[in-house]
Amino acid sequence: MINPTGLTGKLAIDVKDMNELRQAAKANSPEALKTAAAQFEALFMNMMLKSMREATPQDGMFDNEQTRMYTGMLDQQLSQTMASRGIGLADALFRQLSGKVGNVSTPGTDGATSSATDAVSGTPRSPSSQPANIREFRERLEPHAEEASRATGIPAKFMLGQAALESGWGRREILNADGSTSHNLFGIKASGGWKGKVVEATTTEYVNGEPQTKVEKFRAYDSYADAFRDYANLLRSNPRYQGVLANGQDVEGFAQGLQRAGYATDPHYAAKLTRIIRHSLSA
Repeated sequence: MINPTGLTGKLAIDVKDMNELRQAAKANSPEALKTAAAQFEALFMNMMLKSMREATPQDGMFDNEQTRMYTGMLDQQLSQTMASRGIGLADALFRQLSGKVGNVSTPGTDGATSSATDAVSGTPRSPSSQPANIREFRERLEPHAEEASRATGIPAKFMLGQAALESGWGRREILNADGSTSHNLFGIKASGGWKGKVVEATTTEYVNGEPQTKVEKFRAYDSYADAFRDYANLLRSNPRYQGVLANGQDVEGFAQGLQRAGYATDPHYAAKLTRIIRHSLSA
C-alpha cells in the first residue's frame, strides 16, 4: 500500500519518487491528492528556480561542478519550503482533482461516458449530477432529437448518443473555414447527391482495421434542427439503414445496426455508442 505521507517531507525528483507520487494520486483519497498537489507545486517551483539559474551567467571563478551541485540542492530545499507556504497552485490542483474522484476514464468516449457513471456500481447518475457539458448538450439538442424520433421511431436518446459520439459532446464539431459551426453533429459526408453547403474536415477512417487520416467533404447545415432532420431522412431513405430502423428500439440493435450498415469504419463504434447511450443518457 502506498503511503502518501512518505513524500511530504521531500521533493519527488527521481523515478522512484515520481512513481510513488503517481500511485498516491491514483489512490483517490483526499490525503493522497493533497500530497500529489503539494508535490506538483514544489516541482513547479524547482523548475522555475532552475530556469532562473540557467538564465544567469555561470562563468565566474567560483562556478564549478561542485558549486552547481550544492546550488541544485539548495534550490530543491527552497522549492519545498516555498511550496509548504503555498502559492495557491496546490490548492487549485487539489480542488480540480477532488472533483474527479470516483470517475474512471473510458477510452474512445472523451471521458464523457465515465464522468456520467458511478465508478463503483456502474449505474447512471441523475441528470443533475452529470457534468455541465453533458447537461447543456442534452438540453440544447433534445427538442430536435424528439422531432427526429417522431420521424423515425428511434428513441431520441439513441440519436443524442450518436451525436455525442460523433461530435465529442459538441466539443469537436465540424467547423467552417471561418471557424463557425457547420451544425453537422452526425459526421454525415457530402455524398449521395447532396446539393447543400459543404465543409472540408480532417477525419480518421479505418482501413483493414488501421486508422488513416483523410480530408473529406461533409454536409453543412444552417441549424441543428436541420442536421437532425437530415439525419432522420438519411435513415429513412437509404436502404442500408432499414435494419437500423427495424431494431431501433434496442440499444445494441441500434448501435450494431449502424456499424453493420457501414455508418462508421471504427471497429469499436457500436460498443462506444452503446456505452454512451446506456450510461450517459439513460436518466
